[in-house]
Amino acid sequence: MLARNWIALHSIAGVGAATCRRLFEAFGTGGAVFRGPPEHLARAGLRPEVIREIGGFRRWAEVDEELRRAGDLGADLVSIEEAHYPVALRFIHDPPPVLYVRGRIERADVESIAIVGSRSASPYGLESAERLAGGLAACGVTVVSGLAIGIDAAAHRGALAAGGRTIAVLGCGIDQVYPPRHRSLALEVAEAGALVSELRIGTPPEPHQFPRRNRIVAGLSLGVVVVEASDRSGSLITARQALEQGRDVLAVPGEIGLERTRGSNRLIRQGATLVESATDVLESALPWRLPTPPRDGIPGREELSADAARLLGAFESVAEPVDRLIERSGLNTARALEILLELELAGRVRQHPGMRFSKRVG
Repeated sequence: MLARNWIALHSIAGVGAATCRRLFEAFGTGGAVFRGPPEHLARAGLRPEVIREIGGFRRWAEVDEELRRAGDLGADLVSIEEAHYPVALRFIHDPPPVLYVRGRIERADVESIAIVGSRSASPYGLESAERLAGGLAACGVTVVSGLAIGIDAAAHRGALAAGGRTIAVLGCGIDQVYPPRHRSLALEVAEAGALVSELRIGTPPEPHQFPRRNRIVAGLSLGVVVVEASDRSGSLITARQALEQGRDVLAVPGEIGLERTRGSNRLIRQGATLVESATDVLESALPWRLPTPPRDGIPGREELSADAARLLGAFESVAEPVDRLIERSGLNTARALEILLELELAGRVRQHPGMRFSKRVG
């Protein structure tokens, strides 16, 4: 199992998620890291004591016990080197080296929108979140949130009611549900989408883990919608992380003068896109999901945007890896992924295993 090496590496003091990403970029596989000579590990930026720990790693029994526990739970372990690891998440600064998944992550989940907000939401906020989630799910968009009380739960329920997919990112081990009252909701999410965690099995829900969890919520999504957030809300952390990752930040306007809407309204004043419907979200973050009439009655002949032309111009060989296209085009990751999906739906490019793309001719 490919995850075995990354669980072992991540258990070493001084090897965090950002370091694991550097090792993945330098070596390609976790196994290659363990086989790498000390001088190569040093060139990847590892300290001498960490290099010694990797070379002398002996705690494989602990790692295998973690794998056994995951198997007993029916959880899949998806490592950063695997093709079905969420592609958008791979390109954030500190992607989890391993994701624990109950349910399934699908290729279509690249078209995801996060909906987050207050735990003490008003009836208006809950209705807004549920309506937005339902509208997006009905269009085939995956809804991402954090399973918390309030807006998060409303978003998951809205997607489920529409028969769509939803992903809940946990701030605890995959064997636990927090809050406990959402146990039945968690089972529904796992059936219709996925429960996801980066934390070892048995990890309790500690406060410091939720801000870290929020970077995954943002990283899985093309945009983050904030519904009712106070000035101290963790949802604002998610919004900030989304901006840092090049994602869209959107917000539902709330009643003025209330503490629970002060943060979300301030986001709008600072430039977040104001949204009132699922159509508003699609227009901003997934415009290819909106029906557009073909030009001159000929499907697939629509004029390319400047960014789409730049991305098509980045092709040099028959099948290009997505990271090479991103580097050559100069576009940020989220924008490049949006355009690749748009081009694929328009029949301009074709996707191959391993997130490689080829340009269609004709």
